[in-house]
Amino acid sequence: MADHDHIVDVHAHLFPTGLPDLGAYTGDPRWPTLVIGDESGRIMCGDSIFRKVQPPLWDLSARLAELDAAGVTTQVVSPIPVTLTYWADSDPAVRFARALNDALASEVAASHGRLIGLGTVPLQDVGASIDELTRIMTDLGLRGVEIGTIIAGRELDDPQLRPFFAAAQALGAVLFVHPMDGGTGVIRRGGQPYDFGIGMLTDTAVAATGLVFGGVLDEFPDLKIVLAHGCGAYPWTYPRLRMAAQLGGHGDVERLDELTRKLWVDALVFDPAHLKLLVHRFGAGRVMVGTDHPFVPGQLAGVPGIVHAAVACGDITVADATAILGGNAIEFLKVGVSAT
Repeated sequence: MADHDHIVDVHAHLFPTGLPDLGAYTGDPRWPTLVIGDESGRIMCGDSIFRKVQPPLWDLSARLAELDAAGVTTQVVSPIPVTLTYWADSDPAVRFARALNDALASEVAASHGRLIGLGTVPLQDVGASIDELTRIMTDLGLRGVEIGTIIAGRELDDPQLRPFFAAAQALGAVLFVHPMDGGTGVIRRGGQPYDFGIGMLTDTAVAATGLVFGGVLDEFPDLKIVLAHGCGAYPWTYPRLRMAAQLGGHGDVERLDELTRKLWVDALVFDPAHLKLLVHRFGAGRVMVGTDHPFVPGQLAGVPGIVHAAVACGDITVADATAILGGNAIEFLKVGVSAT
């Protein structure tokens, strides 16, 4: 198959089986565990059900069957946000991250090229995170890590995180920025539809603003950063952010535009008309398919359909669509893809 025949999904999640129950070990109910039943499962935090889940989240054969049915050739899998345990003490957080990364690497290896893996690091301890990122990149064969939009109260442009970004740039690691569950703390109203519909998008936009306006991408211009959910609200709010910077006497418009176009984003925006703005804001070469599989119903097949619909209504070109469906991800990840 030629590259233009491939669909590469860069935003999907996996919760491996067999992780240590650190809730039982530490007595802290915030540690997540996976409980598997006959036909479904539950993510538990202590005695509370965090989320009911289906077999593709942990079962490789079920996942690959869904990829085949949707015509998705290759999928990038990353941890689910509840496993980004930035609130924990360093020692158990390191233990959990290492176990999760080992299990993810095992699933990726068993997929025979269908899956590409992103791990996790305990960013509340930057030194330990650099050590684990090095292990991920040199020993485990993963391509980078998923990080949250906020790290134990620190925004992504916090100076304490700069050594980690320096290490990621030096290692060529992919950083996938994903909102923390619900975008808690960034909007005044919780629950649905507010958390999913506004909170997560606002959370992601704040993170992107820190990367662009807070000096991270100026200092580390070769970072490989992709943001979930079409970069949230950032594509829409960027002109106003840029004007605010100018009004404050800190706005080099051309430089801000350049830094914004260093970001990569997924196309999980639920509307073909929105793809036109993503292509305009970031460039056609910086947008990739993302589905949030297996959590958002219908998106594994639906996102490629949205890309084709954007072509049909004249919002993007056929060449743009080909790049978004697979070519951009192949270039971004610097990997080959396996045929279904």
